[in-house]
Amino acid sequence: MTRPKAGEEWNGGLLDLDAYLDRVGYAGERRPTLEVLRALHRAHVTSIPFENFDAVLGVPIPLDVGAVQDKLVRRRRGGYCFEHVILFAAVLERLGFRFTGMLGRVTLGADKILPATHALLAVTAEDDERRWLCDVGFGSGPLGPIELADGVEVDFSGWRFRMERRPGAHGVEAWWLHQDGPDGWVDRHTFTLTPHHTIDYVVGSHYVSTHPRSPFVKRPFAQRFAPDRLLKLDATTLTTVLPDGTRTERKVAPHELRAVLDGEFGIAVSAEDLARLMDRPAMS
Repeated sequence: MTRPKAGEEWNGGLLDLDAYLDRVGYAGERRPTLEVLRALHRAHVTSIPFENFDAVLGVPIPLDVGAVQDKLVRRRRGGYCFEHVILFAAVLERLGFRFTGMLGRVTLGADKILPATHALLAVTAEDDERRWLCDVGFGSGPLGPIELADGVEVDFSGWRFRMERRPGAHGVEAWWLHQDGPDGWVDRHTFTLTPHHTIDYVVGSHYVSTHPRSPFVKRPFAQRFAPDRLLKLDATTLTTVLPDGTRTERKVAPHELRAVLDGEFGIAVSAEDLARLMDRPAMS
């Protein structure tokens, strides 16, 4: 195997860039510009779904670029935030973007401190000195990068987000990403700009995929995001969410699951893994 070049912490040199771009349907320029960043972000979040099936099945989740691109690109599976961000970071590094890996705490309105288990990137393009939040691994957008500036509000095809900066502990500024919904603005996650590295993601991923209290090991969960709708599968409940907050739900019967995963989410699961998923208590 070819060793990564010096300074390539995210192993962009090991990435099959052509295969990735084909997977997300991107055929534009390959330069580290803001326009390219916006196009790649949108292509990634609308093409590669979010799912936790390996964690539910107790399958190890390696985060080296070879394993991640084999799963998310070649085998056309989805993954959770650490897998998405490792892959997207390799793409950005390969194209020459400057960026920082970060860890955030998912809040969703919670009033207690939760572990920092959400992977994020702060990215700078060659033609724009601003820093942009790239959140490609949450499963429900945003469709594009969001400027890291206090009070910035964006609207992506009706999906609205807002950035907020607050004083943090020990003098470290905290950033909050809010998302608008039927009940108004809800804080989605909080993070700092403290740099994190691939090994930090490995530690966080291990906790998320193995700890008995982690929601990721308890029941199958998948999301597929598009400009006009968000599809969510939580065990056997299929929910469709529209940009205006309208929601519809239905139960997925066991004989439908393969067709739903393949047709609605674009997730290819083997017959063996599908049978094991169906055996989980949450699926009964």
